[in-house]
Amino acid sequence: MTIRSKVTHKTLKDLEKITGSKLTLGRLIWAIRQADEISQVDFAKQLFITKQHLCDIERGRKPISPKLAAKYAEILGYSKAQFIRLALQDLVDRDGLNVQVEIIPTKRRGKHHDDSRMAA
Repeated sequence: MTIRSKVTHKTLKDLEKITGSKLTLGRLIWAIRQADEISQVDFAKQLFITKQHLCDIERGRKPISPKLAAKYAEILGYSKAQFIRLALQDLVDRDGLNVQVEIIPTKRRGKHHDDSRMAA
C-alpha cells in the first residue's frame, strides 16, 4: 500500500518519536521506502540513483541539495516544502549551526507556488 499524503509537521514529530531520534531527510526517505515495502534497488530506480547512493542518503552519509530534495518529493508524491526543509536542516546541522529551519511557501502573481524561502 502506498501512502501519498502530505507530510505535515505533526507527521514528522510522530516519526521522530517512533525512531527515537531527530528526523533527517535520509530517515524520512527510509521510512517512506519501508512503509511502501520497496527494496532499495527498486526505490533507487524510482529516484534515478544507484542503490549505493540511496543507502548513503538513508544513512546520512550523503547530503541532499534542496533542489534534489524537491525533485525526490515530486517523484514520490510528497510535500516539496517538507523535503526542502529537511534537506536544509540537514546541511545546517552538519555545519554545527544551532538554528531551526522553517519553510514559508511564497506566492507569485496571485497564484500559490511550492517555491519556498528559508526563515531562521
